[in-house]
Amino acid sequence: MSPHWDAVVVGAGFAGSLVAERLGAQGWRVLVLEAGPPVPGAAATASAFRAGGAPFSPYPHSPDAPSPGPGDLTGHPDGGFTATGHLTQYGPLPYASGYLRVNGGTGMLWTGLTPRMHPEDFRTGDLGHGRNWPIGYDDLEPYYRQAEQELGVAADADQQRAAVGLPLPAGYAFPMRAIAPSHLDRQVARALDGRTVRDPAQAEEARLAVVATPHARNGLPTRPGGPIGPADVAAPTGAPCAGSASCVPVCPTGAKYTPLRTQARWAATVELRTDAVVTRVLADGAGRISGVEFRSGGAAHRVSVDLVVLAAHAIENARLLLLSGLANRSGQVGRNLMDHPALLTWGLMPRPVGPYRGPGSTSGLEAFRFGPARARRAPFRIEIGNWGWSWAAGPPQVEVAALLAAGIRGKELRDRLGDRLGRQFSLQFELEQPADPANRVVLDHDRPDPLGLPSPAVHYDLSAYVRRGMASARAVSDQLFDLLGAEDHTRYEAGPRWPGRLEHDGRAYAYRGAGHAGGTHLMGDAPGTSVVDQWQRCWDHPNLYAVGCGSMPSLGTSNPSLTMAALALRSADRIHLDLLARHRPAVLGAGTGRAATSSTES
Repeated sequence: MSPHWDAVVVGAGFAGSLVAERLGAQGWRVLVLEAGPPVPGAAATASAFRAGGAPFSPYPHSPDAPSPGPGDLTGHPDGGFTATGHLTQYGPLPYASGYLRVNGGTGMLWTGLTPRMHPEDFRTGDLGHGRNWPIGYDDLEPYYRQAEQELGVAADADQQRAAVGLPLPAGYAFPMRAIAPSHLDRQVARALDGRTVRDPAQAEEARLAVVATPHARNGLPTRPGGPIGPADVAAPTGAPCAGSASCVPVCPTGAKYTPLRTQARWAATVELRTDAVVTRVLADGAGRISGVEFRSGGAAHRVSVDLVVLAAHAIENARLLLLSGLANRSGQVGRNLMDHPALLTWGLMPRPVGPYRGPGSTSGLEAFRFGPARARRAPFRIEIGNWGWSWAAGPPQVEVAALLAAGIRGKELRDRLGDRLGRQFSLQFELEQPADPANRVVLDHDRPDPLGLPSPAVHYDLSAYVRRGMASARAVSDQLFDLLGAEDHTRYEAGPRWPGRLEHDGRAYAYRGAGHAGGTHLMGDAPGTSVVDQWQRCWDHPNLYAVGCGSMPSLGTSNPSLTMAALALRSADRIHLDLLARHRPAVLGAGTGRAATSSTES
């Protein structure tokens, strides 16, 4: 392996794979260091998942790079919780999301949903909560289009303009047509479209409309007769979505985008090394990054670099910056940890709705994502869940076990299971959580990881603003159930299944983690109050970038993967210019008698 590289990218997930692809296409020599192991093919992973186990279980686990999973949390009968595993937790409430440390990262088991952020989401500070971005929607919009092409997004542009308020360019078409609504979506739309419900936080009633959710998965191409996938990038592998209902953890047909699809397009100048845990980023006395140290195969290694890109997940990026003592002039490294706390409600529809097929959610309700009410309570987006009660109350095996325990057998067992499972549905309310410096990642020096490095520790809580959002979401859910004629089975009972249980104004609530970590190396417009600038370049180190959701000053209510991809592509353009400036020959003065071969640094 070469001792010197133009760029080293730490992490081979969404952001790292996209940055490496862009830099490699421009001829730069790039080393990608991934802490986790390589993954088996989709068919093998799907087979392992069908054999039983949690979503993380089909993937290989490295003893040197443990993956924190939601199974690490257990609720107590008194409402508290216990945390085990890679993350130490010392806050009043649990940070309830995990992340996967393998090649491809958590992008190997994501849901595939790719909504854009709303323009309003970039200025939450003006609304009295959280922070503003140093850039706006218009700055990111061209890169949203590029990211949608790279990921092969399926959506309807006219519907996104009308129902979400996105200012998409005239004539723009997503690479693929919107994923077809599920049978459940159509039944919900018939009952809700055009109806209104009251949000306690706003005076006017909200008008309802079921809207198709953008997806990064193969469908029908926008251009008839064209290949599956975008016409102006390499066609993705895999057939169109076949409704396998195992998107988390794996799409067995390869219809859903994963970072491995981008890696397949890497140039020959990009080299990937898995099972390589970066332990420290090195800087010289002037603050310029000079190299990285990592452990692989039981040995320590060091390479020198012109530029480093950290793309290892919001928590791991912050941890590595803290381990290296870098980029923390503002004191904000590790602070402002965010997620989308997901409030779930579930029940039985009056007639069969055909759950447990297709992607986990194909449509949602968008009316509560924006507007004046978000000044008083956290906004939320509502996903209509296609997978019955699997995330909320347990998979179908739970129903089977309960009926068997009651002594039910034979035809009665089949009939009752068919009726009950066939009518299950759930709603998922993803709430915005504003940046709060008290929610943070620190180093736990008393709990070293297998390599002897301090483990990450998390302090986490939900503000009154988020709790008011939960109250509004539950009030809306109650009205939706009434309009649907559904039987509400939502119960947030204290105990092992609900570590994220809380009470607000005398009513019990509980949340799950959406897996949308952000905010630990915030982007801003001044080095005294943020970690990175608008390009995700660290203020304190001109050749160090920290990319990913950790840079986002707000998450809005949309799944952040598409925004993370757009930011990564935007940063890649800036990184290319930085590398050109570093390697550009200097113009020497007349009479020096030397060729112009020395380099300048940006």
